[in-house]
Amino acid sequence: MPEVSRFFGIVIRMYYDEHAPPHFHAIYGGDEAQIGIDPIGVLEGKLPRRAISMVIEWAALHQQELMRNWEELRKDHPVAKIKPLE
Repeated sequence: MPEVSRFFGIVIRMYYDEHAPPHFHAIYGGDEAQIGIDPIGVLEGKLPRRAISMVIEWAALHQQELMRNWEELRKDHPVAKIKPLE
């Protein structure tokens, strides 16, 4: 479960054996959501409103990096860390 980023208590992970469409997991407390990368949006699950707003903002800032990580995972390569939301 490679951790890509962490900010304000939110953990962003991408998994090696995931299915399409390209996405990542955002975990906050006991909640988890799958977030699509292109287009950016909630695919499944839920997070508190403030947390999901921060995740969407972060994803928009780092969409290209997220897609590169997705492509690297598909080749069984490690992911790169992405700068957290500040």
